[in-house]
Amino acid sequence: MKIDKTDTEWKEQLGDERYHVLREKGTEAPFSGEYDSVFDPGNYSCAACGTRLFESDKKFDAHCGWPSFYDAIPGTVLLTPDDSLGMSRTEVTCATCGGHLGHVFEGEGLDVPTNKRYCINSLSLKFTPDA
Repeated sequence: MKIDKTDTEWKEQLGDERYHVLREKGTEAPFSGEYDSVFDPGNYSCAACGTRLFESDKKFDAHCGWPSFYDAIPGTVLLTPDDSLGMSRTEVTCATCGGHLGHVFEGEGLDVPTNKRYCINSLSLKFTPDA
């Protein structure tokens, strides 16, 4: 089910920093996010709507400064070409609420099964540890 809220409603719910990343397509500073170095078992959900997006067993340390995953839970994210900074990238958004999560990069030669790096802002996520 899609979630549709006004900008005012999102801003009230998310606060300034999360709103900037999730609704204005901002990026948090590298190595500043709370989940960059978290590798505990659990799940990562959209900080805006709670949709489960990534599982911890797909997370890896790409040494890029943002949480990195090699795959998303099927059907939970949308991928859109993004040429906004004069380079070809692919934006990752939440399929439920449209929140900006980060970008996915392919073919970097990383030692992961999909050869993809979902580079995701910590501010876009909420981590729930396994019980």
